[in-house]
Amino acid sequence: MKEHFIRWRANFFAGLAVVLPAVISIAILVMFFGTVANITDTLLFFLPRGLTHQLNGQGPMHRYWSLAAFSLAVVLIIVIGGLARNYFGNKMIQLVDHLLLQIPLLNKIYAAIKQVNEAFTSTHKSSFKQVVLVEFPRAGQHAVGFITGDNYPEIAAKTGQKIVGVYVPTAPNPTAGFLVMVPESEVISLDMSVADGIKFVISLGAIAPEYVATDKMLKPSK
Repeated sequence: MKEHFIRWRANFFAGLAVVLPAVISIAILVMFFGTVANITDTLLFFLPRGLTHQLNGQGPMHRYWSLAAFSLAVVLIIVIGGLARNYFGNKMIQLVDHLLLQIPLLNKIYAAIKQVNEAFTSTHKSSFKQVVLVEFPRAGQHAVGFITGDNYPEIAAKTGQKIVGVYVPTAPNPTAGFLVMVPESEVISLDMSVADGIKFVISLGAIAPEYVATDKMLKPSK
């Protein structure tokens, strides 16, 4: 019986290693679709609720209509992308971008999301300059952050130190986080790219870029 139990336990953990990633991936995909659907469903506002929603318009939207709304959103994104690639469409998008940045509160959220989005694109210069480690939320604990600026004359004058601005994102949602002002001497620079840093945060630290220590790092300190 003990041998059977050991074999069953080994089979269970082997099966878990195979099934768990698939189950988690499907669950994340379903959760993502449900979150996105809450937004894209509003694109079908011109259709009567009795047609698109269950229980004669009183219940949730039918799955196939949610899928249709999602498909419509994809088409609209493609159209906007096409407009962004020509002169007049690009100017129109810049105007909308400027207007959104003028709205109080919304501009902070929009700017943060825009920074994260640009961190993934190679065609834009990211507002995040470098991935670093800072002691946060207290001494002895470190958090991954992104340097956003290093030119703060008033703060440097009043602290007597070179200060850098570090954005410390929350995981797994990097669009929310904390802006901490840290002395440059206390910042630990990392070799990972900004995109890899974002992936590291979103994956809760599960996806870390490969790193090969240099000879200097391998030598024990005297």
